Amino acid sequence: MKELTRAEEQIMLILWDLGKGFVKEVLAQLPKPKPAYSTVSTIIRILVDKGFVGYKVYGNTYEYFPKISLEQYRETETRKLLEGYYEDSLGSLVSSFVEKKVLDIEEADKIIKLLQQFKKSQS
Repeated sequence: MKELTRAEEQIMLILWDLGKGFVKEVLAQLPKPKPAYSTVSTIIRILVDKGFVGYKVYGNTYEYFPKISLEQYRETETRKLLEGYYEDSLGSLVSSFVEKKVLDIEEADKIIKLLQQFKKSQS
């Protein structure tokens, strides 16, 4: 899967949220200051070229939709993060969050509960 720039990722997040949309609908979801219509259109065309976005043609108007799910993208990006920075160790990643005090108690409890469920399902 190809890399996305921040701008491309921002557009993809909007398309995942909308499900499908025209350039003007994507533009309406962007925060201010809004980029030009042509800028959004160009970014979407790049996403089409990269294989992330498909489209349907209605006359001379295009309706765009994501070709991959948010879950697929998250999985790929998480895998890259683990392999690239944490030697493919989920434990190292979690340890990093604990050491930096990024986790709050509620999130830690959630993780513990998930791990307990995982252990039960494996035995």
